[in-house]
Amino acid sequence: MTDYDVVVIGAGNGGLTAGTTLALAGTRVLVLEQHNLPGGFASSFVRGRFEFEPSLHELCDVGPASDKGGVRALLEDELGVAVDFVAVPEAYRLILRREGLDVTMPFGIPAYLDALERAVPGSRGPVGAYLELCGEVLAALDYLKDSRGNPDRKVLRKRYANFLKTAAYSVDEVTARFRIPPKAQDILYAYWCYLGIPTSRLNFTIWAAMLYKYLTKGAYIPRYRSHEMTSALVARIQASGGRVEFNTRVAKILVEGGRVTGVQTASGRVIPCGRVICNASPTLAYNTLVTPPQAVPPRAYQDVNARIPGSSALVVYLGLDATADELGIEDYSYFIYESADTDRLYASFSELGAPLVQATICLNRAIPDCSPPGTCIVSMTVLYRPGVWERVPPAEYVATKRRVAAQLIDDFERSLNISIHGHIEEIEIATPQTFARYTGAYGGGVYGYEVESWDSILPRMMSLGQDEYIKGLSFVGGNAFRAYGYSSSLMSGQTMALLSLKDMGVRA
Repeated sequence: MTDYDVVVIGAGNGGLTAGTTLALAGTRVLVLEQHNLPGGFASSFVRGRFEFEPSLHELCDVGPASDKGGVRALLEDELGVAVDFVAVPEAYRLILRREGLDVTMPFGIPAYLDALERAVPGSRGPVGAYLELCGEVLAALDYLKDSRGNPDRKVLRKRYANFLKTAAYSVDEVTARFRIPPKAQDILYAYWCYLGIPTSRLNFTIWAAMLYKYLTKGAYIPRYRSHEMTSALVARIQASGGRVEFNTRVAKILVEGGRVTGVQTASGRVIPCGRVICNASPTLAYNTLVTPPQAVPPRAYQDVNARIPGSSALVVYLGLDATADELGIEDYSYFIYESADTDRLYASFSELGAPLVQATICLNRAIPDCSPPGTCIVSMTVLYRPGVWERVPPAEYVATKRRVAAQLIDDFERSLNISIHGHIEEIEIATPQTFARYTGAYGGGVYGYEVESWDSILPRMMSLGQDEYIKGLSFVGGNAFRAYGYSSSLMSGQTMALLSLKDMGVRA
């Protein structure tokens, strides 16, 4: 094919589900990816005997085959993509150093409340009521999704009144109304770093939906890293008549008369099309891709300039020459925080001092054979705000990333009272600069625009369609209307593809 109905820029999670949906509908779709592998952050890489997961800790909204969440239903039932999902054994182990707290929490609301009550007597009632509200929020979001942009306001007011009441508030503002004991609140807030902004600013709606999905559906990971999932999506696109090209960077989105007419690759090849679905951020598209630049209306610049770019990450990947049991690594997921003060922890993302936050996983605790016998894989993540690593002089870059990695390993050892230094067989350190180089994301950002209440999922959904400033140009992935995270990005691709099909007059 030389002409296409739709060109998808970027084979990240959102771009791949968009491409698959379009291919299944019979449209002429081309997915262009600048890297030689699909997935963007959702990939894998090998060092020595170990295959590492670059970014994924765990997926919410998957659920078991007997009780499918939205992601599993999307992949298996709607897109026909098979992924071998493996359940994560526990919700998390939370260690707060200043408070002296060390607690492991299970999935399942009854079990979670039981564990919380044991840790903080008297917490079951208020936290139970809080989780009921979270359930209503998720149900309301599902209703909005099913309404395809045309919800009945009477239904919203009658069934989901509390959803409407809380939509404009932060997590802290809503949580304060439940009078949850402070220690129980600290435990409840463990997942905050998955959304990357402090609970004083984090919108309650997206927090409530994420928390409830995790506790009711559990967490899952692909058995063969997230590369398994993205490779399966590529195969499905190709089997359905679509085309995917790697090592192909889009340099220009061509616009005439306020409408997309095609794209031009870095090699100069022009590809005519009527629609572009962009997995890169609107900030990147409007500032560097749209050609001519004057085709971008002022309102589009105002939109993206008002938003706050999300954080990037430093990740330490460790291949250890001993088993998790031998090393004393008992759990899959660890949140190790200097304190429960999320504002202070977030502020530390702008510093290059000793990390105050780490989210660490031991992959073998979910997939025992993910590494060779007698070994295990551990990865440690800390977040950084855009620009922090750009201040590091090139001559100091390697020493700086090694220093931060050593501090994360030391903190992990002290927090668990174990020793792993002598068992490191392979180590790789990815910084925000690494992620920027491989994905092209601004500042290496692993999150999209931050989800404060004014710019969270509900106002974005309400603006859907009104924010198409160039006819035929839309966005998916972490910077799109469903906000960031693997699950949200996957779902955003299908939604935007369906809206594109509707606009083209094609029956899905």
